[in-house]
Amino acid sequence: MRRILGGATVIAVLLGAAPAAAVASPDVPSADRLSWTARHLGRQALPARDGWAADGPGTTGGSAATPERSRVVHNRAELVAALGGDNASNATDATPKLIYVDGTIDGFEGPDGTALDCADLADPGYRLDAYLAAYDPAVWGRVAPSGPLEEARVRSVANQTRQTQINVGPNTTIVGLRGARLTGLTLMIDRASNVIVRHLTLVDARDCFPAWSPTDGEAGNWNSQYDQISVRRSENVWVDHNTFTDGDNPDSAQPVYFGRPYQVHDGSLDVTHTASLVTASWNRFSGRDKLLLIGSSNTVGPDVGRLRVTLHHNLFDGVVQRLPRVRFGQVDVYNNHYRLGGDDFQYALGVGVQSAIYAQNNFFTLDAPVDPADLLYDWGGTAVTERGSWVRQGGGVARPVDLLAAYNATHDPDLAADAGWTPTLRRDPVLPAPLIPVLVGPLAGADRLPI
Repeated sequence: MRRILGGATVIAVLLGAAPAAAVASPDVPSADRLSWTARHLGRQALPARDGWAADGPGTTGGSAATPERSRVVHNRAELVAALGGDNASNATDATPKLIYVDGTIDGFEGPDGTALDCADLADPGYRLDAYLAAYDPAVWGRVAPSGPLEEARVRSVANQTRQTQINVGPNTTIVGLRGARLTGLTLMIDRASNVIVRHLTLVDARDCFPAWSPTDGEAGNWNSQYDQISVRRSENVWVDHNTFTDGDNPDSAQPVYFGRPYQVHDGSLDVTHTASLVTASWNRFSGRDKLLLIGSSNTVGPDVGRLRVTLHHNLFDGVVQRLPRVRFGQVDVYNNHYRLGGDDFQYALGVGVQSAIYAQNNFFTLDAPVDPADLLYDWGGTAVTERGSWVRQGGGVARPVDLLAAYNATHDPDLAADAGWTPTLRRDPVLPAPLIPVLVGPLAGADRLPI
């Protein structure tokens, strides 16, 4: 069982880990009524050798938090207070802190508890209808927007950032109690190493003011600002047993402007701007477009030698692209389950500039129209190590498939078969791919741990 469940709390309990101290705070209702298992989960560090986040000093998050910095939070104001008290400066609060989320926290909740909407955050000079009229390519041309309306949009984005981007400091654990949800907000982990985020459902981190980028692609694109979790300039981050979804506001339901979908969501979990040593395990990504971007841009620079990420035992369910898309980093992708299909599906593994993906023993459940040859996509990379993949297509019999050979048979130029490294940070042996759907489906995501 230990090998099957990996870092789940159940295993730590069965192994006889020491009880955690009761959690209490004078600022919120007492947390000492939490179950022993919940308290233990909050104090749990990333197990040794469990992916890249176990490298260096390892990842302990807020396991050393005192009772005064151990809180149960129920709304945005309490979350900000537990993170240090001032959202603008919380990113630099390095005091160990342990935060339990109880219920739903809405990023669009004002200081007095009232619900806000996009209109409340808009600059007085911004209106979408005016923006669409001014920057229609038929009127404005294929150049970047500029002038008063674009400046008002940028000010509106700044308003939303102050409201919905929640800054997380170093040495922090955020863990959800059963049913915990973060909606309409971004957890920003920037220059904040040693952070753990577990057992949360993250919903609809929507952008009220997407930017029109007329030179992005052949026809231009709308681009949004906010990820559900963003890791930047940080090390030793563990993201475990979370569910990422757009809820009842999927991208497929958005309007089309200038002939392109109005994109109001960005990534689920992006690792950029020289971040490194991240493990994402036992998460569920459901019904989203952009998921995992690893690497900021194609520019050779400070990202080289960084962006080391492990993805294991995650479920990618009905999603579109970036599973992950990688630049530069050594990224270990093993024992994940991909359930893919639909008209919008694009690719799974994006092989970007100087990327080094090592993909082993992953299982792909594909709708009949999805060609295994299209599971890889060349974003300017040269090589990928891929082995042990299995595919079940259109309800047929599961079978081993050499995804790299399938890709090279139908695409040019070929990708080489050796990404130049072999992972060593794996807590348990890699399981045969046919076992993965049986394990990952029931165990990945929020509300799967006994808390």
